[in-house]
Amino acid sequence: MRAVRERCVWSQRITHDDLVPYLVEESAELIDAVETGTRADLREELGDLLWQVLFHAAVAAEDADDPFTIDDVAEGLTEKMVRRHPHVFADAVATTPDEVLVHWNAAKAAEKRERRSVLDGVSPHMPSLALAQKLLGRAAQVGVVRTPADAASASEAQLGEALLGLVALARERGWDADRALRGAIRTLEGDVRGAERS
Repeated sequence: MRAVRERCVWSQRITHDDLVPYLVEESAELIDAVETGTRADLREELGDLLWQVLFHAAVAAEDADDPFTIDDVAEGLTEKMVRRHPHVFADAVATTPDEVLVHWNAAKAAEKRERRSVLDGVSPHMPSLALAQKLLGRAAQVGVVRTPADAASASEAQLGEALLGLVALARERGWDADRALRGAIRTLEGDVRGAERS
C-alpha cells in the first residue's frame, strides 16, 4: 500500500470521500461472493475489501491534524473485541449465543454512553431493506412494534417472492418502492423518538 500510495499518481490524490464508491462496490461484491460465489471468489473479494481498509488507513496516516495508521486501527479493534468478549478474555460466563449477546450489548452500551436514542449509531445510508430490518429491531426495544404483513410466506424464499411482488406492484402503479419504504422508515423513526420522549 505504501508503494502504491507513493508511486501511483492516481492513488496519491485519492481521499476518503473518493474511496467511498469503491468501498460500497467492494462490499457488494463480497456479499455476492458469500451468497453465490465460489471459495476463490470469496478469497478474492475479501482481499479487495481489505485493500479498501488499507487504502483508507494510508490516507488517514497522511492527515496533518489527526493521523493514524493501520496499526492504530488494528490496536483499537483488538481492544474493542477484548472488551466485548469478557466470556473469552475475562471471568464472565456465556454458554449460549444469547448469553454472549448480553455481554456484547452491555459492553457496547458502556462504550456508547453518549447515545440517547436506540436509533443512534444506525447509518441512514444502509440499503433501505436492511435499514428497515435494523430499525424494527431497535424500535421493539422501546415498545414500538409494527404488525407483520399477512403474507403467505412459509420460507425465506417465499418472502423474497412476496417482496418482489410488492416491488412489481409499485412499478405497475408508477411508485418508487425504495422511496415508499424510506418514507415508512422515517415514520417509524418518528414513532420511536416519540416513545423515547414519553
